[in-house]
Amino acid sequence: MTAVPEGDAFDRDELDAPPGATRALLRDLVAARRGMVALAGLLLVLQQAARQAGPLLVAYAIDRGVPAVRAGGHGPLLAVASGYLVCALGAGAFEYGFIRAAARVNQDVLLDLRGRIFRHAQALSVDFHERYTSGRLISRSTTDVESLRELLSEGLQELLSMLLSFVFIGSMLLWLDLGLGAVAVASFGPLAFFVRRYRRRSQVIYSARSTATASVIVKFAETLNGIRPVRVFRRERANEAEFRTLNRDLEVRNGDALVEMARYVVRSRLTANTAVAAIVLWGGYRVATGSLDLGVLAACVLYLRRLYEPIDQLAMFLSSYQSAYASLEKIAGLLAQVPSVPEPAAPRELPPRDAAHPGREVVFDGVSFGYRTGGEVLPRFGLRLAAGSTVAVVGSTGAGKSTLAKLLARFYDPSEGRVLLDGTDLRELSTAELRRGVVMVTQEAFLFSGSVAENIAIGRPDATRAEIEQAAKAIGAHDFISALPDGYDTDVRKRGGRISAGQRQLVAFARALLADPAVLILDEATSSLDVPGERAVQRAMRTVLEGRTAVVIAHRLSTVEIADRVLVMDSGRIVEDGTPAELIAGSGRFADLHRAWRDSLV
Repeated sequence: MTAVPEGDAFDRDELDAPPGATRALLRDLVAARRGMVALAGLLLVLQQAARQAGPLLVAYAIDRGVPAVRAGGHGPLLAVASGYLVCALGAGAFEYGFIRAAARVNQDVLLDLRGRIFRHAQALSVDFHERYTSGRLISRSTTDVESLRELLSEGLQELLSMLLSFVFIGSMLLWLDLGLGAVAVASFGPLAFFVRRYRRRSQVIYSARSTATASVIVKFAETLNGIRPVRVFRRERANEAEFRTLNRDLEVRNGDALVEMARYVVRSRLTANTAVAAIVLWGGYRVATGSLDLGVLAACVLYLRRLYEPIDQLAMFLSSYQSAYASLEKIAGLLAQVPSVPEPAAPRELPPRDAAHPGREVVFDGVSFGYRTGGEVLPRFGLRLAAGSTVAVVGSTGAGKSTLAKLLARFYDPSEGRVLLDGTDLRELSTAELRRGVVMVTQEAFLFSGSVAENIAIGRPDATRAEIEQAAKAIGAHDFISALPDGYDTDVRKRGGRISAGQRQLVAFARALLADPAVLILDEATSSLDVPGERAVQRAMRTVLEGRTAVVIAHRLSTVEIADRVLVMDSGRIVEDGTPAELIAGSGRFADLHRAWRDSLV
């Protein structure tokens, strides 16, 4: 698929699908199951053929069977009854087979689609997830996929049955009587016009409804995820007012859809009833004059009832179709996004690490960077971090510290220049190779539902229990983990809510250390620890970081004590560079920060 530009799309909260992407996605989903689709289609054709034979048998019974009975012969009427029974049984058997085949296709398509959304969402770059809310991603994989499920499992069979009915019945009417058949076929024109108009108008309505539904989900999820600040800052009423506005907007969109469907139903019923009245009136006159058999008129009326009966179902299908198509458009728009940090076409491997000196040299070569939403954050600069050194980066909020770390972790690519790891451009490394070499620990310390051991071993799923415990001991987490109800097998629950913020941070440290990276980035990673916990981590890290390259982003200057070198940043520029002792002894920004920190301790 062709990627869509992301800049404007993010500002609108929705991602437009490129022209033809929605149909291409649907074709791709169905193409892999074309054999089962063909079988389902054949069974449906046979079911319709068996079902539509009924009125013909009725016509034969009236025009041939009844006169034969009067003449003393019961064979034709018995043949009709037997034929009707066989057709009924056959229609039921073919419909059962069709439902089984269609259900298999439906479930396979939905399974495939959910998997694609999940895989693609994980593959997209960090900047995408920082802009596009998780609530909308959840809406794509739940509400929108559910709309498609309703269409495939319920509406599609009705549509195909209706289309086949129109073909069978139109052909039968023309074959039974050309004049009556022509009147019936002529009524298809206005019906097709109403269908097309309804489809065009409802497409806009259902697209807006899908957006309104996603907005409600986003607000709901955002409020519950932030329930603590909601309670602390008494945001309940304000959130309720915002939710009420979004909910009312959804109500209006649903009402618009119902009104549009009602217009279609009234117009199509009026057309159908007018056609039936004209055919009955003309056909009755012809029967009275002897130019038309009564059985033929009866068959035509039965066929007309079958022809126009599904008009309401067609409206319901079109409603489901427009809802599903609008949802599929949004899914296609999501799947059309490409990572802003792409995989290299010909990935390279890093040179083998020296066991005695596991760190790697990091070089920022003529690097500059700016986010899409703003101007330049990091003006052009160069920087070399020696292999095995521990470098602390300090500065006020917004100075560019975390942005520098994200470039090193390749969450973003520089606007200009290169970031090199042992002389290799990060753009030339596969994601797997890069993640083996560079690990980042952030202040959020996100834990997944599951045991403590599983969370520590995320970076190395094949690690033994002994290795997991060794990493926890090195970081000072073993004692509190052992004290948990089930020790390392304790389920930390959603987001690690069963343990404290500081304990989550220690688990995140153990996770990073077990991964054994050559470069370790700590972005405000000790912010959740109390002073004793921070001191324990620092003591452990002096041993653990020995020989590795470490970049420590910190507000707490106590963290800087473990660094060999300090960089002070201001407005995206490195304004001071030296050892902690050199900068403390000077008269620059770091010396001022250090004095203020010492005074705060007193």
